[in-house]
Amino acid sequence: MKGHQRLRWERALDSEAIWPLMAGFGALYLAFFVGYPVIYNLIMSVQQVTLGNISTVFRPFVGLDNYRKLVDDPLFATVFQNTLIFVTGNVALQFLGGLALALFFQAAFPGAAFFRGMILAGWILPPLVIGAVWKWLLASDNGVINYALRGLGIVSGPIYWLSDPATSLIGVTFANVWFGVPFNMILLAAGLAGLPQDMYEAAALDGAGPVRRFFALTLPMLQPTIYALLALTTIYTMRAFDLIWTMTHGGPVDSSNIFPVWSYHLSFELFDFGGGAAVSTMMLVVVFIVALIYVRSVRTERVS
Repeated sequence: MKGHQRLRWERALDSEAIWPLMAGFGALYLAFFVGYPVIYNLIMSVQQVTLGNISTVFRPFVGLDNYRKLVDDPLFATVFQNTLIFVTGNVALQFLGGLALALFFQAAFPGAAFFRGMILAGWILPPLVIGAVWKWLLASDNGVINYALRGLGIVSGPIYWLSDPATSLIGVTFANVWFGVPFNMILLAAGLAGLPQDMYEAAALDGAGPVRRFFALTLPMLQPTIYALLALTTIYTMRAFDLIWTMTHGGPVDSSNIFPVWSYHLSFELFDFGGGAAVSTMMLVVVFIVALIYVRSVRTERVS
């Protein structure tokens, strides 16, 4: 009896009629957990939402006033500049660090799997934990990094990494780069593993050295992986919040304040939910543009 029921289930799963049903469940999931929050946030961004009316359905419509108020805010230029530096620095450094590690671990040597796993272990930890660890490492008095710099004679006194406006953004950027490098490494390592080795052998026979093979073969063949990785890293960095909030709360004097932190500050400290939603919508537009550029670049490459 059980074997007969199992056979019926296997036939049902193999049937083509089940695929529209499964696609429908996937569409419902995306609509409820992705579409609804996005639409609700977009609606909030054009309304005046306060603690008094946040639980109501119909709230005062203000159009684009929330966006105008954000752009006219003197803090907007600072947050925009911080976000641009933070995202650009993270995308570039995470990619370069991940590529260097992927190339390094491509060579077979004793303990390679162990060390690669140790690097990946850091990426598995929650951002809150990473932020707390790096806040201790960058501490001005008892921080390990300041202790090492003084021991090497590079600096004579402590560097106030997270309490000095001149260095706070550098500190959180360095911590987030460390957090994101393993993700870049594993994707680039997967891309390198799929490259055809016969082309490298032919290039070596023609006298091409490692550097020439890297720029003439590896980078061009790795372009699809690089495009996807740069898009994903940009999107992940754009939504960075936990790590920065744990380390600096966006300070001091907004020197490490970026759009996700500003959105949280507006919504849950100033209770300007419409302004916070407007900041989130701006971030969504940037993420959509990045995703669109990636899709168009991949499509163009396939056509050519």
